[in-house]
Parts: sequence; C-alpha cells; structure tokens
Amino acid sequence: MPSHRYRPAHERVEIPEIRRAWPGRRIERAPLWVPVDLRDGNQALAEPMDTPRKRRMFDLLVAMGFKEIEVGYPSSSRTDFDFVRHLATRGAVPDDVTPVVFTAARRDLIEQTFASIQGMPRAVVHLYTATAPVWRDVVLGQDRAGLHALIREAAGHIARLADAMPETALRFEFSPEVFNCTEPDFMLEVCNGLTRLWDASPDRPVIHNLPATVEIATPNLYADQIEYMHRHLERRDAVILSVHPHNDRGTGVACAELAVLAGAQRVEGCLFGNGERTGNVDLVTLALNLYAQGVDPMVDFSDIDVIRRTVEECNRLPVHVRHPYGGDLVYTAFSGTHQDAISKGLAHHERAAAERGVPVGEAPWSVPYLPIDPADVGRTYEAVIRVNSQSGKGGIAHLLQAHHGLDLPRALRAEFSRVVQDATDRSGREATPEDLLRLFRAAYMAQDGPVTLGEGEGEGEGAGPAAALAAALEASGIAVEVLWQGGHPAEGGAVAYARCRVGDTSVWGAGEDTDAASASARAVLAAVNRALAGQRVDLSQG
Repeated sequence: MPSHRYRPAHERVEIPEIRRAWPGRRIERAPLWVPVDLRDGNQALAEPMDTPRKRRMFDLLVAMGFKEIEVGYPSSSRTDFDFVRHLATRGAVPDDVTPVVFTAARRDLIEQTFASIQGMPRAVVHLYTATAPVWRDVVLGQDRAGLHALIREAAGHIARLADAMPETALRFEFSPEVFNCTEPDFMLEVCNGLTRLWDASPDRPVIHNLPATVEIATPNLYADQIEYMHRHLERRDAVILSVHPHNDRGTGVACAELAVLAGAQRVEGCLFGNGERTGNVDLVTLALNLYAQGVDPMVDFSDIDVIRRTVEECNRLPVHVRHPYGGDLVYTAFSGTHQDAISKGLAHHERAAAERGVPVGEAPWSVPYLPIDPADVGRTYEAVIRVNSQSGKGGIAHLLQAHHGLDLPRALRAEFSRVVQDATDRSGREATPEDLLRLFRAAYMAQDGPVTLGEGEGEGEGAGPAAALAAALEASGIAVEVLWQGGHPAEGGAVAYARCRVGDTSVWGAGEDTDAASASARAVLAAVNRALAGQRVDLSQG
C-alpha cells in the first residue's frame, strides 16, 4: 500500500512543547456533556430528522438530564430553522436547560440564526470557522490575517445582535474547526481575541470549543494541544474549555478522556457516536466509563434499552450489538471460562450483600467480566449467560439453577456440559434455558428403560427408598452400588441426583417427585436404566 503518500502528525502540525501534567491526573467528576445529535449527528444522516423525530430526540436528552443541548443549525435548512422555532414557541425547553444554535461566520447566516431564537429566555450562539492551513488554502482562500479578520467581524456582529436582544440571556461559543491541525500560536491569538471582544467574565463565560474535526494523531498529542491551550488562554476563569473529538482513527473516546485530564471542562458528542464519517465521540461510552470508576456521570442511563431504541428510531441507524454498554450482547458471555467466572461472581455478590445486610443492588460490585452491574442500566441477568457449542459447565449449570432451580452436583455439571455441546454442535444454534431443561430430563430423568417396576413392587431392604431399590435390583441379578446421592427442594417437591455403579459402569441419574425419598429412588432407577440401555428387566418378577 502507498503509505509514502501520507505524512505523520508531527510533520502536519506543530505540537507545542509542554511539561505535561495530564498523565498524572484522574477524572474525579463529570465534565459538562453537550449532545450534538440534533445538529452534527443530524447532518450525518441519509434522511435528516424531521420535527417530530427531532422533538423525540430532544425530549430524550432532557429526560436523561443534559443541561446544555445543541438543537440545530438554523441557517442550514428550513427544517432546522423550523425546529428551533418550534422549541422557542412551544415552551419545550425547561428552565434548567440551555439550547445551543450553530452558525458559520457569515453575516446573513448569523442573522438567520438570531431570528430562530427570538423569544427564547436563554441560548448559546455557537460560531465556527475552519482554521487549519489546508482549509485556509484550499477551501477559504485566506491567509492567517485575513481569516482572523473574518472571525472578528462575525464575532462583533454576534455581539451587536445580542445587545439588541436583551430579553434573551445569551452566551457565545467559538469553534476553530480542525483545531487539532492548526498552529497553536494562531489558535491562542484567535481565541484570546474573542475572549476580549465578547468581554467574557466568570458569570458570563465564553466557550472555546476545540475540535479534533479529523483525527490525525494518537490521543496523547491531542491532550498536549488541549493542555497548552488550558495553560495559556487569557481570563481562564471566564473561559469554558470544550472539546469535540471525531473518531477517524477510532480513538475518539480516548481523545476526549485525555482532553479532560488536560483541562477540558466540556465535551460535545452524540449518543452512541453518530456523526459524519466515523462519527462524533460517543457520550454513552464516555459517561458510563466514568460511572464504572465510581464517578457520577450526571446523566441518567438507568434504562439503556429505551435510550438505544429511541436513538435508533430517530436516526434510523442500528446500534451495534457489541457497542459498549448499550449493545444487545455486551453483558452476555458464551465462553465457558467467562460463564463460570460470572456465575461464581454473581453468587459471591449475593452472599456479600447478605453479609452486609443490604440489597444486592446496593452492594459494592465486583463480578468478573462485568465492569458494571447490568441491572444499573435496566438490563436483567437473563441474557448474561447464553449457551452454544463454545460454552462450558459453569454457564450451563448457572442457567439450569437460575431458570429451573436445578443445582447440579459438580461432577454431573461436567458430564452434562458434554451432552449440551454435542447437541449444540449438531444443531449449530444456541441452546435456551428451556432447551437445557429438555436435554437434561431426556438424558438423566427418563423413567422408560430396561428396568421397570411393572404393576407390583420389587422387594428389597435398605436405609431409604434408594437403598431398598438397590437391594431389589440385587435380588433380581443386577449389581447396583449407590456411590453418591443428594438433592434439594424444588417447586412442587424435590429433585435428587444419584451416581451409581451398575456392573462395571459408573453412571448418573436424576429424579423429581413430591418428596425427597421418592425423588431419590427415581434418581437411582434413572441411573440404572441409563446403564442397562438395550436390556430388559422387570422388577415386579423379583
């Protein structure tokens, strides 16, 4: 492949030399999350959302607890303009939520944007212009001085229009698009100039949003760029440092997390990472990554499936089954070793909760392979362990116990897992808990076989029905030794398991009945029938 056509990041943009502090920091509180699904995510759809779909998405974002929401690009289309007007005139924006509107640095587009927010009690006007050398040369035809003048003119026009709209509490945001490919000194010059022009103050801060519009480098370099700006921005207490990573290298989440370590206070992204090309950074993954570290994400993900379905219906795009935290299979284990560890972990968690005297949903979480409790995001445990030909005894035993109350002895688990593997190998499909119960009953509980009690009863003596049955079999010429027996209560009675030596064969059987003694006898009978398959013995003649 012609890799010589591409330049590494250090040849494309100056990376500022700094004494890094971010590698030693920890994220201890959530940044301000700003969903841009209604603007940047909407622009990335083959079929952009109409007003009903936009309103459904907006209501979801409000219900989840987002406090600042980018609601559209009003000058880009009539649909976007009409939706912003819909929000302004229908009282749809709660008092604690601030809408953000997006505009390019062009006078007529800025005026149309201000027209869209007429009547809103508060808003952020978000101005953007591409600043990187390739964009200046190829797209804008501007040198640094010319572009800076264009930005200052647009920002000044925004300030004048805001002064003429005193009924709306307005704040301002600036995005130097392709910040990560722009000279650091130019970025400081532009951003500091706007901080002064918009007269930013701690009670009316300006937002400087620094996008990795197209990822070109490893996330540590983006963190270096953000820390450089964090240290050198003027009126730092009057500036909210924001980031907007894309995912061209597949490292958008890492870029955002390292940027927060480097000083970013605000993160723009989309639910499940929708956006142009490979998408915007995924707010679901970012927020729940914090949650898994014990940090309150300040957003409600307690019903992840409702969130996912709403996003899928609004975007008309599926969320991948392996998508972190929200995909259908992300809490599911098919592998035998994983299943065994999870099953033991869930049992240990229940015991630990009982010892603490707290509900299982409040006990500290520490279960192998599950970074968070699926129940915290509205998932049940039913789909945590699923069985196919790759599964092992631990998962199979877990499902039988969880769904049917069958607590198989350890040695029987290993043997039954081979029965299941053979069945799933032959069928090529997953085995449901109901399939497992049918397989187990057919393999270990079947009463039809060569040994039958007929209409009478065999005679024998022993310490309990199982031993008495063994004695009766002995009297009929069948040498049976009960090596192990046990059982447990079950719905409607009891279940018993027996391991017997029949002749030279050691074999398991299981039985269920209304009482433990009868179930135990049935388990021995089932074991003998399995050992003597192909023969015929009638104990009524014994």
